[in-house]
Amino acid sequence: MIECKDITKIYKNGDNETVALKDVSLSINDGEFVAIMGPSGSGKSTLMHILGALDTPTSGTYFLDGEDVSKLSDDELADIRAKKIGFVFQTFNLLSRATVMRNVMLPLVYSNVDEAARKERSAAALRSAGLPEDRWQHRSNQLSGGQIQRVAIARALVNDPSVIMADEPTGNLDTKTGQIVLGTFERLNKEHGRTIVLITHEVEVAEYADRIIYIRDGMITEDKKSHKKRKAHI
Repeated sequence: MIECKDITKIYKNGDNETVALKDVSLSINDGEFVAIMGPSGSGKSTLMHILGALDTPTSGTYFLDGEDVSKLSDDELADIRAKKIGFVFQTFNLLSRATVMRNVMLPLVYSNVDEAARKERSAAALRSAGLPEDRWQHRSNQLSGGQIQRVAIARALVNDPSVIMADEPTGNLDTKTGQIVLGTFERLNKEHGRTIVLITHEVEVAEYADRIIYIRDGMITEDKKSHKKRKAHI
């Protein structure tokens, strides 16, 4: 599904250059649950931006579902994001006064999906994310943090993406609620075969994944299976 080879990203500011990624190569198979872990400034967010088609590398190649996206235009990258990638962020990014259902339906509006199909697909996504139906007509500002993040997960699922990118998804949640959200990702992977890439700086969060890629100073330092025995909090 994901194949990166010799990805380098350099940011320039006048005569100054910052190497955010250096010769990063990795592959992620369809249906894997992978965590990319590193401290602040390690390059993990830059890598997520490239994997999520939010940015392009300075050099190297990146294939997603067999398509080389490393040299695409901004419009082409936007099309890839809309069709193949679902994002879940730390800050939720929901419309606070809109209902849960309307928040989840929003990406489908931009994709010109008719109203009946929008409702059907949004309901299916909310069920997959584990949000009770009696919350669907609540506004997002009436929900708990964990419920809000489940809405964000449903919104990421609604376009049936090839991969879900979760960037520090538990960063604004308490420990118990974070475990519930991570359990949701685990269930989506185990029961529904979703490919998930989780960005984090926390060991406890990374170990919910089946595989952990460690990054430091813009380079992969380790790539190993996670051995922690865990129980999903559904």
